[in-house]
Amino acid sequence: MSGAIRHLVLVLGDQLWAGNPALAGFDPAQDRVLMIEAPGEATAVWSHPARIALFLSAMRHFRAELQSRGWPLTYIGLDDPAHADRPGLPERLQAMLAELQPQAVQACEAGEWRLQQGIEAAARAAGVPLHWHEDTHFLCSRARFARWAQGRKEWRMEFFYREMRREHGVLMEGKEPAGGQWNFDADNRKSFPKAGPGWIPEPARFEPDAITREVLALVQRQFPDHPGSLSEFGWPVTPEQARQALHRFIDERLIAFGAYQDAMWTDTPFGWHSLLSVALNLHLIDPREVIAAAETAWREKNLPLAAVEGFIRQILGWREFIRGVYWMDMPGLREANHYGHARPLPAWYWTGNTRMACMRDTIGQTLKHGYAHHIQRLMVTGQFALLAELSPQQVADWYLAVYVDAIEWVELPNVAGMALFANGGRFTSKPYVASGQYIDRMSNYCKGCAYAPAQRSGEGACPVTTLYWNFLDRHETELAASPRTALMVKNLQKLDDATRASIRTHAAYLLDRLDSI
Repeated sequence: MSGAIRHLVLVLGDQLWAGNPALAGFDPAQDRVLMIEAPGEATAVWSHPARIALFLSAMRHFRAELQSRGWPLTYIGLDDPAHADRPGLPERLQAMLAELQPQAVQACEAGEWRLQQGIEAAARAAGVPLHWHEDTHFLCSRARFARWAQGRKEWRMEFFYREMRREHGVLMEGKEPAGGQWNFDADNRKSFPKAGPGWIPEPARFEPDAITREVLALVQRQFPDHPGSLSEFGWPVTPEQARQALHRFIDERLIAFGAYQDAMWTDTPFGWHSLLSVALNLHLIDPREVIAAAETAWREKNLPLAAVEGFIRQILGWREFIRGVYWMDMPGLREANHYGHARPLPAWYWTGNTRMACMRDTIGQTLKHGYAHHIQRLMVTGQFALLAELSPQQVADWYLAVYVDAIEWVELPNVAGMALFANGGRFTSKPYVASGQYIDRMSNYCKGCAYAPAQRSGEGACPVTTLYWNFLDRHETELAASPRTALMVKNLQKLDDATRASIRTHAAYLLDRLDSI
């Protein structure tokens, strides 16, 4: 009967927490929860099987929690035959609105502009009122960020972060920052010792339970040609597991996270990193709990302030900031292309089959685990994409596809804005580029590589190094005008004409043969 359901509460796959504001005031006598698995969400980009499995397993565990409460719930499975001709989530939603005929739909803000538009279109087509609820998982609402950004010529995370610290009383001593300074980043840029990283405590890993095993089999069956492996799947899929992962990090790994957060080493996929972005981005754990645990560890366990501050800055600063940027700049951010780059993504981004050791290791671990840390994403795969003049849209799709923690609100600004400078410096003061010598300094990748990081051109020259100098050469005027990049240009201008010409020639050779590097 029409109107028999008062509120149909739509719960998306990255909103899996009991505090979901769309569930506030839920009345089992007259409301119903709707959760939708949609194959179109797995194929919008060529998603890593572990990314697909993570979302589905976490969703099914949340379904079990709601069912244990006795709440009415409609759950549309990935391979539900009744919806076989509707691969997209909005299509499936529209069909369910027609069938259930609720008086209204309640939903927490979506994490992706495309999906939010699709949900709104489905509700309009069905003639059902849709009520969005502010996502209270975040410490800074979209509206709060817009107020902060209003009137500012430049958006800089550092100033936003300081405001968040004051507003939420995090790492503060009265009105002053703990330790007398806001940012200890200068202490957090060490490479591993020459002998290697040594023993690093393992991050929490969770053996798949019956629900997860069922999901893994389903994903393997439905998406057999998608790039990446399910063999190492051990991500948290429940709030309890997320909390265990947090405590393992705080107790065993936070102590050295700060010093080595930028370091890279062959066959060391996780380093000292927390890996908590997975649980945070699915809302399995509250960022306030994560921040409080880190601050308590500093105050009560005497952990290094530089490590604690660096970790908190990633969550209270960068994570909140980047979400604000996304919603301020969409949908234009998706098409941003400051340099007009249009080269197709090399096929080896999907296989790791390249002679460049840094790319081979980073992509290899990405395909194995669905994970790489921020410097591997920014200064290895991301920097190469910028220097190789790859299409920002193809690169962004790749990042969204291959990382288990990728949701567009966090992925796209980091890729288009940070790694590729495609938005022309909307919130960054320079393109993040360096020669292969930076990678050599921060890792062991270059030892035994087919290419020499210090060599600019000619046979055996590191492609990163050649393309770095070519990038400076191509954009010399623009880079010379910025104090953040002027020194790079001065170094370029020290090269004689013959050297610069050889760089251009070798760069053109590489750019014509990206698939075979």
